[in-house]
Amino acid sequence: MSDSPAVDTIRDFLVRTGKPAEFEPSTSLYGDGLGLDSLEVAELSVLLEDTYGNDPFSAGLEVTTVGQVLDFYAPSA
Repeated sequence: MSDSPAVDTIRDFLVRTGKPAEFEPSTSLYGDGLGLDSLEVAELSVLLEDTYGNDPFSAGLEVTTVGQVLDFYAPSA
């Protein structure tokens, strides 16, 4: 698992919302993955924006997995 600070932000969000806080990069944000609904994804988007100044959802990316969120914050090579 990435050592990105976004991992802790996502994990803290999941704990606060009562969702399972264990995930892999391939874990879906929706359905059988984290089980987030559209309001919870919007809340996560706001949290990420407030914490890091940007977020993959507002950037217009089609984000469906935790790994895609983490990739957004990964340092570019």
